[in-house]
Amino acid sequence: VSTSSTALVHPPSYFAPDWRDQLEAAARSGGASFYASGIFPGFASDQLALLMTTQSKNIRTITASEVALNDHYPVADVMMDGLGFGRPLDFDPMMKQPGFIEMAWKAPIYLIASGLGVEVEAVRGFFDRELTDRDIEVAFGTVEAGTCGALRMKAIGVVDGREAIVIEHVTRLAHDVAPDWPTGIGDLSYRITITGDPDIDCTLAATLKDPRKAGVAGMTSGAGAMVATAMRVVNAVPYVVAAEPGLLSSVDLPLTIPQHAFAT
Repeated sequence: VSTSSTALVHPPSYFAPDWRDQLEAAARSGGASFYASGIFPGFASDQLALLMTTQSKNIRTITASEVALNDHYPVADVMMDGLGFGRPLDFDPMMKQPGFIEMAWKAPIYLIASGLGVEVEAVRGFFDRELTDRDIEVAFGTVEAGTCGALRMKAIGVVDGREAIVIEHVTRLAHDVAPDWPTGIGDLSYRITITGDPDIDCTLAATLKDPRKAGVAGMTSGAGAMVATAMRVVNAVPYVVAAEPGLLSSVDLPLTIPQHAFAT
């Protein structure tokens, strides 16, 4: 099991088919099964959406969103050059490169589509930024007024000619930046919205009373999500062991319910 190979949450859509096929062949040859998961992607971006659709008569759109305060992440290169935080709007971060969002976030779109038995015709990317009007002190340094203090990106799956499956990130360095954009619960939450019959709205937040006890004392908003990410694959281990050899996704497994939930 893995939480780092996030693009393998849906192996058939993996961006490097040759690598995927080599891994698949090795797994089958060795009688091993491989499963990648997490919280976003791996659950809140895809499997939770599929669970919500079990209440649906018909569906027009599915949107899975992560709304996060990301002031705790200390790696300046990733935050500034990769995402564009602390940069003016005329700076093009890696996230804005043509095709990057589509490649990075297509897996949960295809996983949802696979579960619903529909075909994704195309994946479109969307990227937007908002400036901060004041200096913000964050883990990687000072983000100056007049530079990017929030970003919003979407990967949009087209089904039957319409934008049907959307994976969205709204990430801020302070709660008051981009006030017109979607907000969540606390510093980090996930939301599934389904338009159809009926309309469905589900918000999820994972928090910790004692991050130090969980080994993530240095984290703030993401502490609960880190534990949830790990437990997605830890709880899946017996189900993955029992599965057929090869590369697996969540639609290939039963619900990976913990087998010792009340153990102390």
